[in-house]
Amino acid sequence: MNSMVFETPRLLVRHLRPDDLSAFHEMQGNTNVMRYTTGRGMTPEENERELNRLIDRYTQPDNDFWVWAVEEKTAGAFIGTCALVVNHQQEQEIGFRFLEKYWGQGFGTEIARHLIDYAFSLPDVAEIVAYVHVDNLGSAKVLERSPLQFERTFFNTEENCMDRVYRLARADYHA
Repeated sequence: MNSMVFETPRLLVRHLRPDDLSAFHEMQGNTNVMRYTTGRGMTPEENERELNRLIDRYTQPDNDFWVWAVEEKTAGAFIGTCALVVNHQQEQEIGFRFLEKYWGQGFGTEIARHLIDYAFSLPDVAEIVAYVHVDNLGSAKVLERSPLQFERTFFNTEENCMDRVYRLARADYHA
């Protein structure tokens, strides 16, 4: 199975591998990284289970939950993850997460733009959404710079928080 998904000028997006565990845990175990998702850093055991679950999904028939490693090309370092998943509302949702030491270097903006390009290269993707906690200013800035359009702020009852929604239809997409 080819593990390469797509690339950007500075980044490779590939399937997660078991040897990503140390960096994956560094990211997922960091409370600052996880503040707007789980609200806490995850334990090494939780991260090992999560990494294995995500890797196992690659071979599942009709998988609609794709989470990939983001690797910096020059150093070959795992710097985060990005995702294209079908969410609970049956929407195609994008997401990204980076190790804290890579924040503020433009990787989020770069990956978001190319992830949108990749998603719209797939025949079944008619629209893309992204949700971000209103206090997650870094991710909101990334989405503001992306082709996605701000739609609304709402109370997300499932996550018990205020979220911003960004959306882009294929018809409004210009590569």
